[in-house]
Amino acid sequence: MSDAPTWEQANGAYLKASLDWLAVRLAGLTPPPPAPTPAEPLEMEPLGSKRGWRRTRDRSADAPSTSGQAEPETAVQVSAGARQGAAEAMAGAREAAARAMAGLGAPALAQIAERLGLTDFERDVLLLCAAPAIEPGITALIAAAQGEPAPTFALALRLFDDARWDVLSPERGLRFWRLAEPVGAGAQPLAVVPLRADDRIVDLIRGLNRLDERLAGLVEHRPDPAAGLGLPASSQAAVDALVGAALTDTPDGRFPVIQLLGGDGPSCELVAVRAMALLNRELYHLPVSALVAAGTDQDLVARLWQRESLLLPMALLLDAVDADLADPATAAALRRFLSQAGGLVLLATREVWPVAGRATSVVDVSRPTLAEQAELWAAATGLPLEGAPRALAGQFRLSVPAVHRIATALRPVLDSPDGRARLWAACRTSARPRLEALARRTVPQARWEDLVLPGEQTDLLRGLVAQVRHRATVMSTWGYGERRARGNGVTALFSGPSGTGKTFAAEVLAHELGQDLYRVDLSAVVDKYIGETEKNLRRVFDAAEDGGALLLFDEADALFGRRSEVRDSHDRYANIEVSYLLQRMEAYEGVAVLATNLRAALDPAFLRRLRFVVDFPMPGREERRRLWSAAFPAGVPLGVLDLDALVDLPVTGAAVQAIALGAAFLAADAGEPVDTATVLAAARTEFRKLGLPLTVPRPERVGR
Repeated sequence: MSDAPTWEQANGAYLKASLDWLAVRLAGLTPPPPAPTPAEPLEMEPLGSKRGWRRTRDRSADAPSTSGQAEPETAVQVSAGARQGAAEAMAGAREAAARAMAGLGAPALAQIAERLGLTDFERDVLLLCAAPAIEPGITALIAAAQGEPAPTFALALRLFDDARWDVLSPERGLRFWRLAEPVGAGAQPLAVVPLRADDRIVDLIRGLNRLDERLAGLVEHRPDPAAGLGLPASSQAAVDALVGAALTDTPDGRFPVIQLLGGDGPSCELVAVRAMALLNRELYHLPVSALVAAGTDQDLVARLWQRESLLLPMALLLDAVDADLADPATAAALRRFLSQAGGLVLLATREVWPVAGRATSVVDVSRPTLAEQAELWAAATGLPLEGAPRALAGQFRLSVPAVHRIATALRPVLDSPDGRARLWAACRTSARPRLEALARRTVPQARWEDLVLPGEQTDLLRGLVAQVRHRATVMSTWGYGERRARGNGVTALFSGPSGTGKTFAAEVLAHELGQDLYRVDLSAVVDKYIGETEKNLRRVFDAAEDGGALLLFDEADALFGRRSEVRDSHDRYANIEVSYLLQRMEAYEGVAVLATNLRAALDPAFLRRLRFVVDFPMPGREERRRLWSAAFPAGVPLGVLDLDALVDLPVTGAAVQAIALGAAFLAADAGEPVDTATVLAAARTEFRKLGLPLTVPRPERVGR
């Protein structure tokens, strides 16, 4: 077993020699007492002890004294004539301890001085300020030297060689880096105000290097979210670009602010983690919202982070993906932090942010392409590429960390009978958008056999389903995605009179595709304040783009209406909303359905951006017969129903359901089964409600 010292042991020896040297210099400022008593030398506790340095008596004092033999002098208790030689000897011991660390790295105090740009004098002042926290016995020497137990700048100016008054400046290292802070300055001159070393720095001098606890509550360490899973080519390209940007020289010698552009937080985080691993740095995450939270000292956070970035191999991922950068307070906090904080800062954002006073680089980060997602699913699950991986890639747009998480959890059960169904359900849950405030989620139950439409419309709907299912094959394998930079989503317009089945058809599609149906709440999306409607719409589209959801914009003409001539500011901003929707629909990658009763009210520019347009006509006699045949559940007691009489009623599918429900209540109240007369009575009530001509024959004219 090697007897070579560890870095911790060598650092402890250097620290002991430094404190002894400091004690001798302090004693040199103190007049020798008239009757000196044996002093207790500094002694090092065993490595790992929580007590650190302590003052102990010489063990020889416990032994019987030899007659005529004097007590030995210590480093602190020396005669006035010998102090200079003792100080030089202690300085030599300190240098010898530093040399003994050769091959182990510099001692902690020397590393702090080098990384934070401290002069030798500032380094010694830092030692003086930290000494009482490391060796409480030095407090008595400080008190004897200046009459106060806490160190001051005035004491340091008397104590050390090459003293400089600029050590008091807030721009010099000790105060700039918050290494030594004045305590209770009040009206006193700064030179005589007691000083206290920062706890984080005291721990570092001892050899304990850990993140400042004031930052630990704000930033969070980010490990690799997809450890062991290879990156797709597009993500690896972003990693390489990020590493290259971090190693780029800048005119001021500072790291550039590297902006990760794309808007997908998990993908940005993965790229950042992998790039920092190549640079041997740990990644920490800080949401921009934390900077504007109540009680946050933004200047202190920026300064502490800059200091930590010099003391630890780390980088900061500043997350502004979901931040409201249009808010003045948020924008000001971000701007100030970027101007003050040094070190390697990565800014995850949706749009390029103007950084003043610092160089900046932009790295585009996107989710894997359809082909890459299929290959990723195959690698993560071990399933054949043309099976479930291809289907999952065509339906969901999940990030690499999400794919890794789902595949890791379900890999043991993929070969079970319900393994594939569980995999699909897990993807659907993971992709489920956070739209509760803006849309109402429906778990669809309707099936193809429940939908009553003419053959042409049914064929269009089945074609829509086919395009969603085979999107990965056509766009990636067959190469159509290379010709279409935008607009790979599947969007449709359902138009027709109210009650003709537009919403019901959207539910059938969602069920067939294994998706949730989100019906967008226009009252929550549309806002009277300028710009808020666009923000809400962006949240809707961004959240739904992961897949697993079908967006239904009911009464779409309220949002997607024609742009008008600008007569006032209201017209201008209304047109801006429509223009934003046009752009967002073109870039949308998910499945969306616009339903309207007024097709002519929609802006014609939307039609070019829609993949399908399905007109829902009023049902004909054949469709009405199918609707009435399926109108009553199996548990309803039925009498004689004259379908020919019911088919003659000019009603929509929604009206059929309403009439059937009303007839059921009438029959339950009368204690009789549902028959033709009951249905016609309910139909007359429904016609009055809808304001339709009363073309329903009276019940007594129709035989039972």
